[in-house]
Amino acid sequence: MAKKVVATLQDKSKLKNFSKVVKAVKSPKTGAYSFKEEMVPVDLVKDVLKA
Repeated sequence: MAKKVVATLQDKSKLKNFSKVVKAVKSPKTGAYSFKEEMVPVDLVKDVLKA
């Protein structure tokens, strides 16, 4: 038997687009870099990168 594809019934106008922001953060003790990842709404990406 074939599988049926079930469509989601979400209103796309209410959904927000998100973007993954990856920042390199330098450790004050060792000087090594680590990466910090965040899921941020597309509207706030510039604000997060400035901070």
